[in-house]
Parts: sequence; C-alpha cells; structure tokens
Amino acid sequence: MKIILLTLLLSVAAIGNAAAQETPSSPGAKVYFVNLSDGDTVTAPFKVIFGLSGMGVAPSGIEKKGTGHHHLLIDRPPLGKGEDGEDELELSLPTDENHLHFGNGQTETTLKLDAGTHTLQLVLGDHAHVPHSPPVVSKVITITVK
Repeated sequence: MKIILLTLLLSVAAIGNAAAQETPSSPGAKVYFVNLSDGDTVTAPFKVIFGLSGMGVAPSGIEKKGTGHHHLLIDRPPLGKGEDGEDELELSLPTDENHLHFGNGQTETTLKLDAGTHTLQLVLGDHAHVPHSPPVVSKVITITVK
C-alpha cells in the first residue's frame, strides 16, 4: 500500500511540475509574416521575414520572461493535435524539413522550396522549443512558388 501511495504522490508531483513548467506568453502577443501574405506568388529562393509584437526574441536555451524564438512550419497541418492525438502545443517542436528552428534568435530566412503550392505558419517557442501558453502562432498562409 505504501508503494502505491508513494507512486501516486510522485505522479501528482510530476504532473504539477509539468504544469509549472509552462512558459506564459505576454497578453496580446502576436507573430506574423512581415513580407508575405496569404495567396502570394514568389520566386525561389525567397526571403521570409518574421514579425513579433508584444514579446521579445531570445535564443533557445535562454529562459527570459516575455521572450521566445521563431519556428517556421512548412507544408503541415496547423499546430494542434498530432496524428497520435498528443497536443503539440505542450511538446517541444521537432526539427525536420517541416519544422525549422531559429534558435539563435534569427528574425528572417531565405527559403528555396520546389515550385507549387506551400503552406507556412510561424510559432514562437520558449527556451526549450515548446509553444508558450497561450500559444503565439500565426495564421497559416498559402503561397505559390514559381
């Protein structure tokens, strides 16, 4: 019985600790594309400039209130529930061809995407690449690369 009680107490403490780990976003914070709009046609390679209001930019690994760093999601569904049912808003964002990290505090990049239609979304991540609470995400935009 003591082992079951200890296990239960440790589980509750871990859940509480995870909730305490959430990084709050600043009220009214927004992330957006400065130079691109939904429906734009671009020629590769093209520049993408990240906009942020209501918060500051800090490199990953730097835990500073009111800051985060940019992530660019390419050609994937809007951030939310993953295919496995997990809430992506509570997890560290992966790094792959669909999830670009700008952990050095970069505020722009140049992309060379294949010709065709592509979707883009910006997400501000905290020091550990986890979206803030509430999340600071842009609308998903669709662009055409020619």
